[in-house]
This record gives sequence, C-alpha cells and structure tokens, in this order.
Amino acid sequence: MFTIEHDFDATVITLVDEGGPHLQEDVSVQAFEDCITIEQLDPVTDRLQRVTLSLRQAKDLGAALNLPEGAYRFEAKP
Repeated sequence: MFTIEHDFDATVITLVDEGGPHLQEDVSVQAFEDCITIEQLDPVTDRLQRVTLSLRQAKDLGAALNLPEGAYRFEAKP
C-alpha cells in the first residue's frame, strides 16, 4: 500500500509494508524541487534514517530498476 500527498514544497509518497512475517517500517519519499529524500525509522535505534538523492541520481535509480546488470551513463541529447 502507498499514499501520495502534495504539500506546499514537496510531493510525499509513503510506502507501507503489508503482509508477510518480516514487516519493515514505513518509507517516506519526499520529492522537492532540487532533491529527493527517502526516510525510514530504524526500530533498533529509534532514529529516523535519511538518504538524499540529487534529481540526477533519482532518474538513474528509476532507469536502473528496468535494466539488466551492467554499467550505464545517460548522455545529454543535443
């Protein structure tokens, strides 16, 4: 399950882990104008863990999910 919310300065997607015996904490993905953050509560330390991606990194991640093993570089179109 997931939710999508549009805030003033970001779009927030929350991924909720459902089913199965090994559930993980919810993941929050926040898309800003200049970066994307991914947050998840670490239940062991009870601290919020955050990863920040540039928009380029996020684009590369999205493409990587649909490509076979290998090394890739996107070239700018002329």
